[in-house]
Amino acid sequence: MADLPAASGTFGDKPQLTFPDSAAPADLAVTVLEQGSGEEVEAGRTIDVHYLGQTWGGQIFDNSYDRGTSIQFPIGVGAVISGWDDALVGQQVGSRVLVSVPPHLGYGPRGMPAAGINGDDTLVFVVDIVGVR
Repeated sequence: MADLPAASGTFGDKPQLTFPDSAAPADLAVTVLEQGSGEEVEAGRTIDVHYLGQTWGGQIFDNSYDRGTSIQFPIGVGAVISGWDDALVGQQVGSRVLVSVPPHLGYGPRGMPAAGINGDDTLVFVVDIVGVR
């Protein structure tokens, strides 16, 4: 298994990522940092999360902690990048999950230039699953 970044803090705290010297994994990598005990996230439901997103070894491109409000979106139905759909369906509410998303499961070869994401960037997220409905 590839080395993944270490994340500071606990559920609900804005994390800080420390990256290993190794290259990013080529495939989706998911590690549960804190196991929740709430309802399981199912495809087709709306998930409520706090998150921090950063390119592998690079810049933070987005985070909800600084905004002070979580976000909600449908999960498992293609409304977000496929790496999120694949990583978060099946997790439990109350979990903190570290996700490394390779480019082909993120924004693809075009990237997302407006957010500073290149087409070859691996994306790393720390996601706190606040709720599901």
